[in-house]
Amino acid sequence: MGRFSQTVRLRTEEIELQTLSQRATLSSQTKGREREEDLDPIRTAFQRDRDRIVHSKAFRRLKHKTQVFISPEGDHYRVRLTHTLEVAQIARTAARALRLNEDLAEAIALGHDLGHTPFGHLGEEALTPLLARPFRHNEQSLRVVDHLENDGRGLNLTWEVRDGIVNHTWSMPLPSTLEAQIARFSDRIAYVNHDVDDALRAGILSPGDLPEAAIGTLGATHGERLSRLVADLVDTSHDGPEIRLSDAFLEALDVLRTFLFERVYLREDGRAEQEKAVGLVRSLFAYYLGHPEAVPAEYLGAPGDAATHVADYIAGMTDRFALRTYEQLFLPQGWLL
Repeated sequence: MGRFSQTVRLRTEEIELQTLSQRATLSSQTKGREREEDLDPIRTAFQRDRDRIVHSKAFRRLKHKTQVFISPEGDHYRVRLTHTLEVAQIARTAARALRLNEDLAEAIALGHDLGHTPFGHLGEEALTPLLARPFRHNEQSLRVVDHLENDGRGLNLTWEVRDGIVNHTWSMPLPSTLEAQIARFSDRIAYVNHDVDDALRAGILSPGDLPEAAIGTLGATHGERLSRLVADLVDTSHDGPEIRLSDAFLEALDVLRTFLFERVYLREDGRAEQEKAVGLVRSLFAYYLGHPEAVPAEYLGAPGDAATHVADYIAGMTDRFALRTYEQLFLPQGWLL
């Protein structure tokens, strides 16, 4: 290791100290990792976490996991990976504007959905009745980085990134860092807007269907809505103790989100396909619970009972792998092309 490379991280940490807001989370002041490690000569602690997430198997699998539309026809619909990248882009933009730690916000954004099941939130709906607890994708994301990745050793991420991942959903306590709060808002801003965009592309909605009051505040186009929301987030959060939107923009975003639940997520004409996805996941669960020897060994060393290990395995499946596994287990092979 050359002498120059050994000073890069120290220089970056000094730049953070000199240029970031007093409200920012400095990488040199992280609460640390569960297992102590030597510091990287080039990367800060949060940059290292970001890289570990990007190189994980769970991150790669996001490219074949549903966001909203099951097996969409066409190349331009969002999947879980493109959603994650959009969240990371929004988080970095807001963090930079507020002089907060971009690397921390990005790492949380990139890791927040690693525990998502196949078929989007339908997978959570399918698994919850089968476990002695609700299946929550945010908690599963933390389980992925703590126990399931890296052949059971986990990624050993910093406390701040782990806190941001598990608390990114609005049903959880407010995350401890402003960067994690940015990631939380970025997730909602991203999915509400790109789900509108995808629903319009799919013909489920037309522009005239969108609620006038919300569109009047947020804007008529996808790009306009994103720009206005991020600008409002920055303007409203620049000197306060928390990250927040103004009341008017938060209300408009909530109106648009409620509209999506009514017209897209819970629409009647999509329920038949959704029930098939739920049934598929539950069939796989029943099979593997009855055949624990078929669960790969990498899932068996994590904490938890047999049902938890089965849920770990199924949650890690992509949509296409779940479909192919179901076909192999339950359909006569001569019927498959």
